[in-house]
Amino acid sequence: MAGITIPTAFLVVILAAFVTVHGVRPGPLALDRVLIFPMAIAPNLWGAWNVLYVLIRRRRDWPLGRHGLLLAILAGSVASAIAHAAGVPASFFHTAVAVYPFGVVAYYLLWKYGVRFLNETLGIA
Repeated sequence: MAGITIPTAFLVVILAAFVTVHGVRPGPLALDRVLIFPMAIAPNLWGAWNVLYVLIRRRRDWPLGRHGLLLAILAGSVASAIAHAAGVPASFFHTAVAVYPFGVVAYYLLWKYGVRFLNETLGIA
């Protein structure tokens, strides 16, 4: 539950932006092919990643921020491969490369402070 809470909250914000963009510019967008899959998989991925963290934490001292950082690297690599296979335009990749470092930092901070707080609240930290 702790791992799923944060991406689910952001999911509402992303969905609101998605619906707003479609209201202003109807029709399919290049972003549609990229956005739908991560919206469906992110909460489940975060939850499973948090379960993995709890299992690792039982055996060794492992920083939660670093664990979230690894998820960002893994998710970014997989997302890039999927987008490339789906035929997403190259211009999107140039934008993604520019934004990627900010996403990695965001993952690190969200895991270090957000997920840690939720894990401590649930008593699984």
